[in-house]
Amino acid sequence: MIESTDTLRSRLSYEPKELQFGTSGRRGEVVDLTQLEIYLNVLGELRYLQSIALADGGIVAGDEFYFATDLRPSSTQYVAGEQGYGEICQAVERAVREAGMRPVYLGKIPTPALTAYALARGKGSIMVTGSHIPFSRNGYKLNTSGGELLKEHEAPINAAVRRVREELYGQAFSESLFDQRGLFKTGHSDLPEALAAARSEYAQRYLDFFAGAPLQGKRIVVYQHSAVGRDLLVEILGRMGAEVIPAGRSETFIPIDTENIDAAQLAAIQVLADEAHAKHGELFAVVSTDGDSDRPLILGVNSETTALRFFGGDLLGMIVAEYLGADAVVVPISCNDAIDLGKLAPMLEPKTKIGSPFVIAGMANALHKGKKSVCGWEANGGFLTGSDIARNGHLLTALPTRDALLPILTVLVAASERGVSLAALFDELPKRFSKAALLKKFPRPMSLRIMKQFTPDGAGLEEIKLELRGFFTAELGFTDIARLDYTDGVRVIFSNGDIAHIRPSGNADELRIYGVADTQVRADAIAAMGVQEPDGILRRIERSLS
Repeated sequence: MIESTDTLRSRLSYEPKELQFGTSGRRGEVVDLTQLEIYLNVLGELRYLQSIALADGGIVAGDEFYFATDLRPSSTQYVAGEQGYGEICQAVERAVREAGMRPVYLGKIPTPALTAYALARGKGSIMVTGSHIPFSRNGYKLNTSGGELLKEHEAPINAAVRRVREELYGQAFSESLFDQRGLFKTGHSDLPEALAAARSEYAQRYLDFFAGAPLQGKRIVVYQHSAVGRDLLVEILGRMGAEVIPAGRSETFIPIDTENIDAAQLAAIQVLADEAHAKHGELFAVVSTDGDSDRPLILGVNSETTALRFFGGDLLGMIVAEYLGADAVVVPISCNDAIDLGKLAPMLEPKTKIGSPFVIAGMANALHKGKKSVCGWEANGGFLTGSDIARNGHLLTALPTRDALLPILTVLVAASERGVSLAALFDELPKRFSKAALLKKFPRPMSLRIMKQFTPDGAGLEEIKLELRGFFTAELGFTDIARLDYTDGVRVIFSNGDIAHIRPSGNADELRIYGVADTQVRADAIAAMGVQEPDGILRRIERSLS
C-alpha cells in the first residue's frame, strides 16, 4: 500500500521554481521549465478561462485550442545542454487535452500569425516562445478567446494555478504523469502534423491590404538568423514585387532584441549588407525580426557608402500610424518623446506602463471614447491595431497584439510610394533620438532595490533629485533634473531635454536604460554611459546600494 507521504512532491529531486508573469507571458530558465511546471500552469490557466464568460475571453470545453512555437530547440525537443529539459510544446498539448480542449498545432509560425488565426475564430491560443531573451531561457504566452491576457487576469489565474499545483503535487507518485525530474514518465513524444492554414492566412492579410506590387524594383535584404518568420517575410516581400536577398540564416538560435541592437550586431549585419551590395547592386533596406517575429528590425542603406542606419521601433511606429491614418495612438512611457512634438501629438492617448497588456488596455479606452482608427506600439517596434483600419479601399482587421510584419511592410511601402529613401522618410520626424541598452544577468532583487531607492516613499523629490545628480553628473554632460516620471521605472528628465530612463526587464534578469536626446550621438552616449563596465552609471548605483 502506498503511503500518503509518497507523493509526487516528495519524490521530486529538485526544488521547483514557480513560473511568474513577466511583461508579456511567462518566462524562465529552460532548466526550471520542467514539463511539470509548464503542464500545471497551462492547466490552471485553461481552467480559469473556462470559468469566465465568452464575452470576457472565456473558452468552452470541447472547443479547439491553438498552439504554435518559435525555433528555439527547447520548445519541441529535449536539450542535452539544458540538463535534458525541453519539449515544452508537448507539455502544453497534454495540458490542453487534460483541460478537455482539442489541441491544434499550427507549427512554427510568428506569434501574431497564431494570434490572428485564433482570434478570427474566437478561440484561445498559446505561443511557446522566449522571444528575444537569451538562448538558455524560454516560455510561453497565453491568449484568451478575445485577445491577450490583461493584468487583471493574472491574480485569478495565479490562484487557479496554485490549486492545480496542490492537486498534482499531492498525487501518489505511482499515479503521477511525471518522474522525479518533473518530466513525463513516457519520455519523448512527437507533435502532430502542423496545420498550415494560419501561416497562409497571415500572409494573405498583408498581400490583400498592400495590393499589387508596391515594392516593385526595390532590392531588400532579409536578415534571417533564427527568426521563425524568416521564410514568410521573404515570401511576402517577393510577392509584393521586391527583389529579396536572404542572408545570415542560422540553424543555431540567435537571440535578437530589436530594442537593444548593439554595435557588434550592427557590424555583423553590415557585413551581410556589403556582401549583398557587391553581388547584387544597390540596396533599398535591410529588414528582420526577433525570434518569434512580433518585433521588427529595419535599417536604411546609404546609396553611396552602403552604411546602415538603424531606425528605433518607437520612431517606426510614428511612420506607420501616420500612414494608416490613426485617430488615436497609444504608446508606453519608454517611447521616444518625438511623438509629443509631431503630427500625432493631437491623437496621443495617455502614455502607459511598458508591456503590450497596458497598450491594449489603452487602446480599449480610446475605442470606448469613440475613436475609430486606433493603434499602438512599443519601443521595440511591435505594432498593435486596436480597431479595423481602412485605406485605399482595403481593410486591415484589428490585431491587438505585437506584430512585426505590418510595420516593416508599411514603412517600405510608404517610402516606395513617395519615391524617397528610408532615411529621408524618417528625417521628416521631429529631431528626437533614442537608444536603449541593458546589463544582462543583473539580479532582479537589486533592480527592484534601485527602483525603490529613487521612488518617493517618505523621502522628498528634491532629496531624490540630489542623490540622482551624484550619478548623472555635469562631467558626463547632464544638466539639472527638471522632473521625474514614475509611470514605469524611474524616468529622469533633464532641463536641456535629455532623458535617462531606468527600468528592470519584466522577462529576464536585466536592467535597462533608455536614452533620449536631440541628437543620436547624445542618446547613444547616455545609453553607453549607463551600461559601461565596470564603472558605468548603473554599476555605480548598484555599488552604492550593496
